[in-house]
Amino acid sequence: MVGVTSHVESSRMEQLTRGRRSGLGGLLHANRYLLISSATAVIGSFLYGTDQGVLSNLLTGQNFGAKFPNVYTDAVLKGWVVAVLQLGAWLGALINGPLANKISRKYSITVAAFLFTLGSALCGGAQSISYLFAGRIIAGIAVGQVSHVVPLYLAEISPSEFRGALVSCQQLGITGGIMVSYWLCYGTSFIGGQACNASEAAQFGSTTFNPYTDVPAGGCTGQKALAWRLPLCLQCLPAIILLFASPFLPFSPRWLMSKGRDEEARTNIARLHGLPIDDPIVETEWLEIKASVMFDERTAAELHPSRKGLSLTLAKVGMLFTNKGLFRRLALGCILMFFQQFTGINAIIYYAPTIFGSLGLNASTTSLLATGVLGVVDFLFTFPAIFFVDRWGRRIFLMAGALGMLISHCIVAGIVGHYDGNFHKSGGRVAGWVGIVFIWVFGANFSYSWGPVAWLLAAEIFSPGHRSQAVSIIISCNYMMNFVVGQVTPNMLNKLKFGTYIFFAAFCLLMFLWVFFLVPETRYKTLEEMDIVFGDNSGQVDQERMREIMSEIGLQQAGGGRSHSMAAIEEDTKKEEIRDEGKTWKEHA
Repeated sequence: MVGVTSHVESSRMEQLTRGRRSGLGGLLHANRYLLISSATAVIGSFLYGTDQGVLSNLLTGQNFGAKFPNVYTDAVLKGWVVAVLQLGAWLGALINGPLANKISRKYSITVAAFLFTLGSALCGGAQSISYLFAGRIIAGIAVGQVSHVVPLYLAEISPSEFRGALVSCQQLGITGGIMVSYWLCYGTSFIGGQACNASEAAQFGSTTFNPYTDVPAGGCTGQKALAWRLPLCLQCLPAIILLFASPFLPFSPRWLMSKGRDEEARTNIARLHGLPIDDPIVETEWLEIKASVMFDERTAAELHPSRKGLSLTLAKVGMLFTNKGLFRRLALGCILMFFQQFTGINAIIYYAPTIFGSLGLNASTTSLLATGVLGVVDFLFTFPAIFFVDRWGRRIFLMAGALGMLISHCIVAGIVGHYDGNFHKSGGRVAGWVGIVFIWVFGANFSYSWGPVAWLLAAEIFSPGHRSQAVSIIISCNYMMNFVVGQVTPNMLNKLKFGTYIFFAAFCLLMFLWVFFLVPETRYKTLEEMDIVFGDNSGQVDQERMREIMSEIGLQQAGGGRSHSMAAIEEDTKKEEIRDEGKTWKEHA
């Protein structure tokens, strides 16, 4: 079970933050300490994005094909090279749940940065397929870790009025990494020329290049190994920056509270808000976090009195599946991540050059250029979520994005089905470019909706006692589905062709209906108020336990009275309302 806060305390925080800017406006006016801390954490998301974008482009290079001919020619093996990272990420997400609870959110980011550096270095220096697979798995574990902890950390350090904007920066980091990696690969593809044989010109997707027969004696005389090794090695640079910067991040106040470091938690809340330590907002948030943590601990202890330490932690994980309210949230998060992958986004990101080639772009330069534009579009269209998700809410973004992706898939399916293999004929070239534009439109719709908002919801719907373990399970579902999509997409594109887009379009329709009927709105709610959103813990025993905790810590007296601190807060709120009314009267006059 999770904590429950009364309606009085919920509205109290809303009253205290009334008039403060929300969304991007609030984020831009946040204190520098919070912004620098958040930007540092988002480097972890940037690492994830670079790894998504790099390999899809490198797999098409002829020098890469000469070095790894099996990967270049075998669609199944190519799918495994791409998808094995997702298996590592699945494992990394599961591991990081207890790890982030044990050593803190910020130090789990440090561990991930080290592993990503190691994995990227192995891939960049790979001399055999085994090196390539080992590097991908290790980097995948790191990707799973940052995917779990970065949105979790951002949600926990952010004030509620612009939590959506701040957590959406997770997706901005991902799309920024994809964009940079696309253009980096485009630039390095020219090192030595794009053809393995210096006397020939490269044609993207051309069957004329056979790495078993067309490689000159002694290796490629044209394109150099740096064309694919350099982007992989350059991924180490942001990872090293994160490795050395992450230990200086502030601890999450909610993690500190769960470890009994109450005063340190209060200090961090004040620093992250940029307010004095005795400010009513700081005191209210500190008390609400304390009440929620105490509720989780006492509930777990009462339900499992004989368990302590690791045994109690495992029991709390088990509660995610046995408690109806918690399981509902866990199921919502897992379904979110299932649908996020079955939009088809990573099928397009991983195999963008192949997909653009199927729409009639034959020249390697043109196809990679179109892929680079996709990266720019994805990056730019993440900003609407940062601007407006705290103002308009989560549901509207999810539903609008699902409809936009549905329409895009259907149009591309129609074009591929009608012109497949005939894009060089009359009308085919124009139709191919229309299809390319709607691939970009698809990416835009994902980037403002199911990209950032799915991560945001997963990070914010649980209370402190269960958040890390629950989010690790949710993110592991993301990567298991990611693995499936990465593995099957090459064969789907080869055999189903336009049916691939129809397949993903059907899921986009299901996503719209599911959000419309079943997903609640969470904007403007603190993390400690999510029980109210989901209607959990309405039982008499739970309410009595929370009233006792509130009375004990001074948040609310037993029987509905107010503590001195809450009375002071209410008095400050009344004064603010009187000032606002006076200002409004003068403006009207």
